[in-house]
Amino acid sequence: MKPTHRKSDNVADLLARTNGYHRSGDLAKAQAGYKKVLKKCPKHFDALYLLGVSEHQSGNSQAAEPLLRRALLVDPQSATARYALAATLSALRREVEALACYDDLLALKPDFFGAHLNRGRLLARLGRFTDAVASYDNAIAIDPRHWDTLINKGEALHQLGRFVDAIACYDQILAVEQTHLAARIDRGCAFKDLGRANEAVAEFNLALAVSPDNTTILLNRGETLLILGRNGEALEDFDRVISINPGLAHGWLGRANVLMLSRKVSEALEACERAVAIEPNSTKALTQIGQCQALLGNAEAAVSFFDRSLTINPADEVALVSRIFSLDFCSAGYAQHQAARSEWWRQIGSKISEQHPPHHQNDLDPARRIVLGYVSGDFRNHSAAYTFRPVLENHDKSRFEVICYSTSAIEDAVTGSFRHVADQWRDVVQWSDDQLTDCIRSDLVDILIDLSGHTQGNRMRTFARKPAPIQVTAWGDGTGTGLPTMDYLFSDPVRVPLDMRHLFAERIYDLPCALIIEPPSAELRAFEPPVISNGYVTYGVFTRASRLSNAVLDVWARILRSDVTSRLLIKDFLLDDVSIQTRLLENLAAHGIMSDRIGLMGSTSREEHLAAYRHVDICLDPFPYGGGVSTWETLHMGVPIVTKLGNGLSNRVGSGFLAAIDMSDWIATDDDQYVDIALRSTPDRLRTIRNQLPDLIGMRCGPASYTRAVEQAYRTMWEKYCGGR
Repeated sequence: MKPTHRKSDNVADLLARTNGYHRSGDLAKAQAGYKKVLKKCPKHFDALYLLGVSEHQSGNSQAAEPLLRRALLVDPQSATARYALAATLSALRREVEALACYDDLLALKPDFFGAHLNRGRLLARLGRFTDAVASYDNAIAIDPRHWDTLINKGEALHQLGRFVDAIACYDQILAVEQTHLAARIDRGCAFKDLGRANEAVAEFNLALAVSPDNTTILLNRGETLLILGRNGEALEDFDRVISINPGLAHGWLGRANVLMLSRKVSEALEACERAVAIEPNSTKALTQIGQCQALLGNAEAAVSFFDRSLTINPADEVALVSRIFSLDFCSAGYAQHQAARSEWWRQIGSKISEQHPPHHQNDLDPARRIVLGYVSGDFRNHSAAYTFRPVLENHDKSRFEVICYSTSAIEDAVTGSFRHVADQWRDVVQWSDDQLTDCIRSDLVDILIDLSGHTQGNRMRTFARKPAPIQVTAWGDGTGTGLPTMDYLFSDPVRVPLDMRHLFAERIYDLPCALIIEPPSAELRAFEPPVISNGYVTYGVFTRASRLSNAVLDVWARILRSDVTSRLLIKDFLLDDVSIQTRLLENLAAHGIMSDRIGLMGSTSREEHLAAYRHVDICLDPFPYGGGVSTWETLHMGVPIVTKLGNGLSNRVGSGFLAAIDMSDWIATDDDQYVDIALRSTPDRLRTIRNQLPDLIGMRCGPASYTRAVEQAYRTMWEKYCGGR
């Protein structure tokens, strides 16, 4: 066998042969040759430099660094050696040193294309996207047709939320090369995050024509179809991903998402568990398991999964928001609830606020007509809509202008009613936060009202920019946002006691009660309680089955044991899922409530839902998370409700309503009193209450009087702002 390097080799011949091995990819032979050169000539620049490069190429960056530094001692002006050292330091995750190395190189050779490009990539890795864009621009100035640079620049702009500018980068590529796959995919993703879902789907369709089995495209198209409410098509995309690559966790998570939205929670949980088996540290998988647990009523378990996700990535926005929601179902107090909301601000909102300082040009006349902007994803057939529609319908338009900013793709007859009462309507579902902010400022909105809190369809990122002088959160969620840019929270003295108000980011403004609903049709109401014809009391629970804690089931079991002929009717859309029905009945049985005394009802139309109160004598409010809209519906239908005064926002809502209409005798302060209140009413008293309740609500919390109180609040806020300015 011939030796690779002969003893008689001179340095030049040996280096030439070694370069050949290097160019052909035989790194082992190349490294042996470079070492032989260095044995003969320890300060040979080319051997030091190329041996360092080959070590880096073979994955041994630790060995490459000293070789490249020795090469630079021999020739400090070498741009190529400095470039290789920067790449090596970057590979070693020593980003600050790598960045300094690129800067030194560009000081020597400002037109070094690769240095500008890789410096941009390093800055992007550090999250310095604005600086990264500047580096990419320098590279583009040297080579405008280098597609990878334009792709990298577009992706950095995307991270900055500059989606339109990102699309312009991809357009430059696609104008020359229409089938460029990365540009087409990234263009679709930019449209998706810009909120222009239809255009995103069109881009993904074009990309799939080039690469039909590309799982990245299928996943993105599936997620976009979900935004458009095309759940069946989305499920087809996710299932196709699974068939192409069953080991891809995101395919299972996409499938789980659709199943959750379709109320097939048990199947969704199975899909999530498949995903977490593939990627045990996937924050998305852990978060979706938590969401399934929340839907199944396991709030404590849900929070534990969100906490695991946030341990991995403290800024995971979906986990942060999901945790906020699930904590409301736990036995947590005001401090813990508001701390969870403040964490969203710390991780997400504060960074947005720093980048977008507020500026307003509103006319500071305290007596003029005030421009109100209402922002919601629930201007549609949704329970939240029935809390704020009566206010919008009763506004005095001579004193207030109303602009609605709708963040939902769903439109129905209820949407039409909101369009009718609004002076101006803005469909902003496909708008970026920058676009929405600019529009609100252009509309000269004086008071911007958030109607979603951290629930679906919210625009907390817009409120973090403070596009209006005064910002209020109310009704749709009404539990506080944690945003210092949110000036006020509408509530009442029962829901937020005075000694708890210091915990909120917002100032509390008291109304007669935290929220109202529009009165249901009187035709749906029965004037006789069913106990009179049945001969037994029927207790009702018309709220989410996920709110039924073990503590409340124990108390309800005591009530049913005390009144052995009574029945319990539970109604919730989640009960469409047979597995949830089974789990609930098993849980009730474990608390001594047998299935022959239980009635279950699933989803119905709203009219059928309200009419179902004809079958109920007394409703039972769960704890620690009580009803909101469902409690008002109960009272409007003439049915009294037993509630327990808790230690947090979520379990004092019903108490606030009852106090507002002078029915505090239905508020319990402990379990024993809760049982006593549920058992004490006679059929005659229930008949009297049933006939008097609607008029009592109308006098104290009717839409007209409540709206006047809201308008007085707005005027007070505006006058205070104008005076303070």
